[in-house]
Amino acid sequence: MNSRERVITVLQHKKPDRVPLMELWIDAKVVQALRPNGSWNDLVAQLGMDVVTVPTMVYGPEEIEWMDKANGLFRDKWGALQQLTEEAVPVPANPPRIETEKDLAEYRAPDPARSLVISKIAALKKKYPDGEKAIAVIGESGWAPGVFLRGGLENILLDLALRPEFVGQLMEIGANYYCELYRLTIAAGADIILLGDDYAGKNGLMMSPAQFEEIILPADRKVVQAIKNAGGYCIKHTDGDIRKIMDALVSTGLDCLGPLEPLPGMELQSVLRRYPGKISVMGNIDVDLLSRGTTDEVVLATKRCLAAVAPDGAHILSSGNSISSSVKPENFLAMINTAKSFGHYPINPISLLGP
Repeated sequence: MNSRERVITVLQHKKPDRVPLMELWIDAKVVQALRPNGSWNDLVAQLGMDVVTVPTMVYGPEEIEWMDKANGLFRDKWGALQQLTEEAVPVPANPPRIETEKDLAEYRAPDPARSLVISKIAALKKKYPDGEKAIAVIGESGWAPGVFLRGGLENILLDLALRPEFVGQLMEIGANYYCELYRLTIAAGADIILLGDDYAGKNGLMMSPAQFEEIILPADRKVVQAIKNAGGYCIKHTDGDIRKIMDALVSTGLDCLGPLEPLPGMELQSVLRRYPGKISVMGNIDVDLLSRGTTDEVVLATKRCLAAVAPDGAHILSSGNSISSSVKPENFLAMINTAKSFGHYPINPISLLGP
């Protein structure tokens, strides 16, 4: 199998020749340590991983309006303020782009047809025309744009409690934009859309299940269906413990959940058992282990993940979130090389871990 065939087989909940390898994000510091002067997609190719990616939430200099360059403050494609940090993904900043009902009524979203993501996907398709790599957009649904436009998570969570209809209208802005962008990127060559909006932390949801299903889920359902109608596959990531909304997320028609944090009750094998033949999973080597552990510990954790999750197929191996700047490059290599060595089917848990 080539990489595209391998990944698509897993997203169809079937067994490929080996476990595919993918990351939502690889920080530039790790990339430069392993592939000096290269991009993360160059590193993906060098390591024999299966999915090249284009993110929608990381901006080049030509895509932003600097407000205070010395302090890393800029306006993004939504017209919202964001602040650069030591990580590549910026964070929302105040004051909000949308504060009042009047702001909401007057707001005009960017034109998805002008997004540079489309040409970046087309370039990857030209580079890998025959499925040498699967091609993914790392994007969002309605929630993340709402957080940006409201100047941060704390503001939109207050809105959920005080003016839920306002939040529902915010969700429509992002959902409408991304429905069209994903249609265009799939036409340009993208195979997969990975939605990265976060709904939870380690201790549970940021909102009640009822709030999620009434206000946020309709946007997710609309975006997932647009992806499927355009012929793409959909992976859904969120941090945290999402057991209370997992049924709702799966009901949208997505193909895969992940990467998921390795939390009690969120084990990937339990997700597969909960939805047999209906969902695949992605993950989930602990980012903290990749950052603090030894290579021997990472090798063992990777073998354990393969033994527990991969034998029946339907598993893409990755970190439990992304390869942040704190990850030791040698640990990332240990995870990838172990998966390449021991991830070929048939996978026998006993031969991986011993009796």
